[in-house]
Amino acid sequence: MNLKSYCFYFILFWFGTQFSLGQNKLDLFLKPADTLNSKRQKAVLVTQTVVASAALVGLHQLWYAGYPKSNFHLFNDNQEWLQMDKAGHLYASYHLGRISAQALKWSGTSAPKQLFYGAGAGFVFLTTVEVMDGFSSEWGFSVGDVLANAAGTAWYIGQELVWKEQRIQPKFSFHQTSYPQYRPAVLGSSISEQILKDYNGQTYWLSINLHSFYKTTKLPKWLNLAIGYGADGMLAGTAKKAHYLMYPETQKTRQFYLSLDVDLTKIPTKSHFLKTVFLVFNHLKIPAPTLEYSVNEGFRGHLLYF
Repeated sequence: MNLKSYCFYFILFWFGTQFSLGQNKLDLFLKPADTLNSKRQKAVLVTQTVVASAALVGLHQLWYAGYPKSNFHLFNDNQEWLQMDKAGHLYASYHLGRISAQALKWSGTSAPKQLFYGAGAGFVFLTTVEVMDGFSSEWGFSVGDVLANAAGTAWYIGQELVWKEQRIQPKFSFHQTSYPQYRPAVLGSSISEQILKDYNGQTYWLSINLHSFYKTTKLPKWLNLAIGYGADGMLAGTAKKAHYLMYPETQKTRQFYLSLDVDLTKIPTKSHFLKTVFLVFNHLKIPAPTLEYSVNEGFRGHLLYF
């Protein structure tokens, strides 16, 4: 073996060693503390405060600045969008609280404080947004939204108190539809906007971990059964609004789904890096064969549905 070959393999070995050391350091950093780590806890609280404040300021500039302010007022939107928006509030509150609670767990914060300060963060943040709605002439404070926020927070806290684990998790999936072309300002002009605004393409799931309920079976610990809810044919919050705005006539319908899913947090691994990745992305439903039912079309199957 010549000198160049020795140099090549030495450099390859050196980079491999450094990468491995970097991975080990990252893995050690991401490992949750066994006892309270004050520095980590302070970092979590400061980060959450900064991110939430920046998000509220950005939301105000991007969402509310273009509309006139008003006195605080209520707005009853419980009959709009076939309640897809309420499912979205429950989902968002649950997962904002879940991630916040897990961040405090990483810092070694006690379990009661994880639930009170962590899980409650989602409710506080989304309710603050609702108050901002209440002072905008375009929207209003929705009691239904706040109740959905509370339900999402209670869903997380309740399972931790009863089971010490999350056996039933709300999840999300999305596919593009043809409706935004008629109302891009409301339903989104780009795919990133449509994911947030086009309720026709959203599906909300309750993903149930089977092994958690049947621990004596040989079912994989990561296997979930998912029950989904979606809607179609919505160009406005209500059919009356769509007719008034003279958009193409569509038939609004509720959709129900049955599918399989994966609880990423149950996949066995010793890597805290992978555990963190799985924890962050566990809010998404895995594409899988799905059975759909709607009043208009009855039953139909999808080889893969997302």
